Amino acid sequence: MKLQLKLALYNTLTKVAIITLMGIFILVSINRISVNHIHQRLIQKKNKLVTHLSSTAINDLLTQQKTFTDYNLLKEEYIILKEVKNNHKEKLKQYFSRETREIEGSQEEYEILSAEFEYRGKRYLLELGETMSTVGQLENTISVFTFFILLAAVILTLLTDLAFSKFLLAPFYQIIDQKLNKVNDPISFNYEPVKTTTEDFRILDQSISSLMNKITDLFLTEKEFIANVSHELLTPISILNTRLENVLNDEKLSVEGENKIFACLKTLNRLKSIINSLLLISKVENNQYKKPDAIVLKEMIHEVYDELEYRLAMMDLTFTINLSEDYVFNGNRSLFHTLLMNIVNNAIKYNLPSGNVHIYDTVKDGKYALVIEDTGQGMAVNQVSHAFHRFEKFQSEKEDSYGLGLSIVKSIAIFHELDLEIESEIGKGTRVILIF
Repeated sequence: MKLQLKLALYNTLTKVAIITLMGIFILVSINRISVNHIHQRLIQKKNKLVTHLSSTAINDLLTQQKTFTDYNLLKEEYIILKEVKNNHKEKLKQYFSRETREIEGSQEEYEILSAEFEYRGKRYLLELGETMSTVGQLENTISVFTFFILLAAVILTLLTDLAFSKFLLAPFYQIIDQKLNKVNDPISFNYEPVKTTTEDFRILDQSISSLMNKITDLFLTEKEFIANVSHELLTPISILNTRLENVLNDEKLSVEGENKIFACLKTLNRLKSIINSLLLISKVENNQYKKPDAIVLKEMIHEVYDELEYRLAMMDLTFTINLSEDYVFNGNRSLFHTLLMNIVNNAIKYNLPSGNVHIYDTVKDGKYALVIEDTGQGMAVNQVSHAFHRFEKFQSEKEDSYGLGLSIVKSIAIFHELDLEIESEIGKGTRVILIF
C-alpha cells in the first residue's frame, strides 16, 4: 500500500473515531437537553397558571368530584388540578416523574410535573404532563442527521486527505521516479535538486545524489580498470604465446620440453579466454554497447546451427527448429549471437549421445518466448538457482568449461531487456526460456 493512501486512511480513521465519539455524545446529551427543556417549559406553565388563578377560576376548574382534567386534541399535553388535604406542617412538594397515563383508551408516556400550592388556606395539587413521543421523534431525527453528517464527513475527509497527501508527497514520488526508477547509467544521473519545502525530502534527495556520486566514481574507476586489464594482461599473454611458439620451432627441443610448452600454451589460451569473457560481461553491464540492429530471430538461429553443425554430428544429436512466427526485435546482433551460441553450445556440450536439441517458440504470460530444450544431464533445483553465478560449474568437469557462459547469457539478456528462465531436472534435460 502506498504511503499516500496509508496517510489518508490513518487520518480518516482518526477523524471517524473522533466524529463517532462526538456523535454518541450528542445522542446521549440530546435526551438530557430535551428533558431539561420540557422541565423548564412545565415549570413556566405552572408558574403562569398559579399566578393567574383566582377563587372563581379554581371553583370553575374544580368540579364536585374535586378534580379537573384537561388535555389537548392530540393528547400531547394534559392538566390535572385537584384539592388535597392541607397539612400546614408539611412543605409544599414539587417533583418530576415519568409515567404512562391512559387518556380515552390511549396510553402515552409523559414527563410529569407534580406541584403543590396553597391558595386562600387551601392546598391544591397541579399536574402538568407532556408526552415523551416528541422527544423520541427528535432523537430519531437527530440520529439520522448525525449519521449522514458522519458519512459525509468521512467521505470529505478521505478525499481531502488523499488530495493533500498527494500534494505533500509529490516531491517524494518525483525523487523515486526521476532519481531511482529512470536511472540506468550513473553517469547520466540528474543531480538537480527536486523543488520541495519539506526538509525530509531535501535530505533524501541530497543523500541519493551523494550516493550516486560515489557510485559514478566507482563506475568510472571500474571502466578504467577494465581498460587497463585489457592492455596490461592481454598484451603480455600474447607476447608469451608468441615466444613459446617460437621455442617450439627449435629442433633441439626434446619431446618432454615440447609437451611442457604445449601445456603452457593451453594454460595461456585458457587464461586469455577467461579474461575476454570477463571483459565482455563488464562491457555489457556497463552499457558500452548499442542496439542498432533489427534482429530476425529465425535467421539468427539458423546461423548458429550452421556454425555448430559439426559438433551436432560428432555427438549424433538431432537438432529441430519449430518457430510459428518470424519474430524481429531491435538489439545488438553480435551480442545476441553470442547469447544464442552459449545456450546452444551448452545444450550440445551437456547432452547425451544421440539426444535432441529442440528450439521452438511459445507465448508465456502474453509475451513472445523462445525455448531452447535439450535431453541432457539436467540440474538439481539448488543448482538452477546458482546457474548464472560466475565460475559456477555443476554438470561437468570438462576442461573447456569456465563457468562463465551463463553469466554472459544473463548479462546480454538484461542488456536486451529480456527475462531469462531455466527449467531443469536431473536425467531429463534442461529448458532455457527467453521471454521478449
